[in-house]
Amino acid sequence: MLTDNEILKLKELGQRLKQARLECNDPQKEFAVRIGVSIPTLYKMEKGDPSVTMGYWLKALSILEKLDELDNLIAPSKSLFERYEKLKKKKTVSGQVENEKT
Repeated sequence: MLTDNEILKLKELGQRLKQARLECNDPQKEFAVRIGVSIPTLYKMEKGDPSVTMGYWLKALSILEKLDELDNLIAPSKSLFERYEKLKKKKTVSGQVENEKT
């Protein structure tokens, strides 16, 4: 069961999909054919219906040249070791700066 916030986010995503399609002057029928869905399925996507499979969303994003933006959706996190090394470098740099001031 989706929360109200999740439903809202899907609707917003659908609205952005429709806006992007319209900005490309791509009629619903042609866009639906290009992503391999029926017009009713595209309509569901643009309304934020959660029943549409992710594969169709990926195809739509690809056609709109927005597929690379998914890389920011769940960006890989740095390992604990990488975070420790970065913190250690910051402390070393600030320690050197403090020593130079005295």
